Amino acid sequence: MKHPEFNDTLAWTHEAKVKFKKIPYFVRPQARQRIEHLAREAELDVVTVEIVEQARAEFGQ
Repeated sequence: MKHPEFNDTLAWTHEAKVKFKKIPYFVRPQARQRIEHLAREAELDVVTVEIVEQARAEFGQ
């Protein structure tokens, strides 16, 4: 099943998507931007659960 929030060129692991869905919906757009920025900074082609957790720690979630 496709998720409209994951249309970027970066791929997301299933685990990362599951973790992302636990972020409150109203901050997901900003969180997604930060998560993908962190992945690009790390020169990753795939967003992993570790990157999602890193971003959540920054947001205080």
